[in-house]
Amino acid sequence: MFKQNIGPGLCIDETSLSCGELYTVVTNRAGRGGRGTLVAMIRGTKSEDVIKVLEMIHLSRRKTVKEVTLDLSPTMMRIVRTTFPNATMTNDRFRVQKLFYEAIDELRITYRWMARDLENDEIQRCKEQNIEYVPFRYTNGDTRKQLLARAKHVLVKHFSKWTESQRIRAEIIFDHYPELKSVYDLAIELTNIYNNYYETILNYFVNRETNAFAESFNAKIKAFRAQFRGVGDIPFFMFRLCKLTA
Repeated sequence: MFKQNIGPGLCIDETSLSCGELYTVVTNRAGRGGRGTLVAMIRGTKSEDVIKVLEMIHLSRRKTVKEVTLDLSPTMMRIVRTTFPNATMTNDRFRVQKLFYEAIDELRITYRWMARDLENDEIQRCKEQNIEYVPFRYTNGDTRKQLLARAKHVLVKHFSKWTESQRIRAEIIFDHYPELKSVYDLAIELTNIYNNYYETILNYFVNRETNAFAESFNAKIKAFRAQFRGVGDIPFFMFRLCKLTA
């Protein structure tokens, strides 16, 4: 922990160093990823444990924090609410959209597994009848599995950004999988709300801050970890990381 690195704008997130072991990372956005960035790296994500460590920083210093950006984790929100009483919590609006698109992708994957099972059944029947298997193809030439595999690049983009081939693929997808169209339309409605009424939504729009800095810092940690093909000696890794960013 580096108390001197606290500033008015902080980020909090979790990261994994080795074998899925999680750490809670608090960073100062003003450090820009270099010296003065790392405020604390605390083993685990249990709110009680993290709060206990952060409360070792004097309350007067913690009260100087004006804003903390974070994801939608209730645990992280409790940590911020308890340890930084004067700070405005800003949930990353892009994380909300990400949750929508992850849900769409889960549904797409479910349909793809169903298509695979159907294709396997058809192949088995052709073998039993000693006839050549010819896969079903849609009007654009995609098989069932190809359509649902390539749908990933369609369903995560706004329809205004589709290419002509993606537009055709989307029409086929939505015609044969209306549930995918329903959830995609909901995601687009959410995007339009953010785009059209962003000045009145959430605290993100006070300072236009997201949790991208925390994600960027996590990426830096992972890149540093990758240089050594993993972390064998966690204390030494932490020592080097602190030398670079604290």
